[in-house]
Amino acid sequence: MLMATRKLLHYFTDHVVVVVTSYPLGDIVRYRDATGQISKWALKLMGHDIRYISHTAIMSQALADFVVEWTEVQLLTLDVTHEYWTMYFNGSVMAPRLGVGVVLISPDGSRLRYAIRLHFSASNNVTEYEALINGLRTPIELGAARLCVCDDSELVIDQVMKESSCKIPLMAAYC
Repeated sequence: MLMATRKLLHYFTDHVVVVVTSYPLGDIVRYRDATGQISKWALKLMGHDIRYISHTAIMSQALADFVVEWTEVQLLTLDVTHEYWTMYFNGSVMAPRLGVGVVLISPDGSRLRYAIRLHFSASNNVTEYEALINGLRTPIELGAARLCVCDDSELVIDQVMKESSCKIPLMAAYC
């Protein structure tokens, strides 16, 4: 924080600075019996309006919405011809809500993005399967002949590609 105040002094003097952290930095800096370097840092930071707030968990639906909105930033360039549709999907498990994000790219480059909230309790793998299944419905309804499917869940991809087996009956049903 001290280095940031030195480099960005004009921001610290004109604005309220909010530090989101999972560590008790505010308590450490405001500790009255501090000695040594911490007391020197506290004196230098005291003149600025710095607020320390604790890091909170992201709700699953917010994470799924984020994936849908910002996927174009993360998309890998695939070596596919113009006749393929491309689908990116991801599931998220954060109590108390579950979410699914899907991005479909048509052969002409149009992007269809959507997020789905799941209203039942499930594991991470179940949300990944729900994302896959819900993501496959749209290109099927649109008459896509070829689809390149991308995800970061190796387990789901391996099970669908028959490279690993499903030991749990629920997973076998999804597969």
